[in-house]
Parts: sequence; structure tokens; C-alpha cells
Amino acid sequence: MIVSNASPLIVLLKINKLSILKELFEKIVIPEIIHKEITACFLPFP
Repeated sequence: MIVSNASPLIVLLKINKLSILKELFEKIVIPEIIHKEITACFLPFP
């Protein structure tokens, strides 16, 4: 299991390699606040 903060997840998303986490870890925990931070990074600006 891994618990991650936003920075490595954002980088993996930007380079389209988020799937590497599935290969390395059986379970990935992303706290709600981190999910909100990541989502905000990828929302279009108004």
C-alpha cells in the first residue's frame, strides 16, 4: 500500500504514466484533500 501526496501524482498524470503505480503497488490511497488538489490542477481556467 502507498499513500501519496499530490506532486508525484500530478507529474505521473502529465507524462501519462499513472498506470505505473498499479504495477508497483497493490493498493493506492489518495486522501480526499489530495484528490481535490489534483482535480483542481486539471480543470480548465474560467
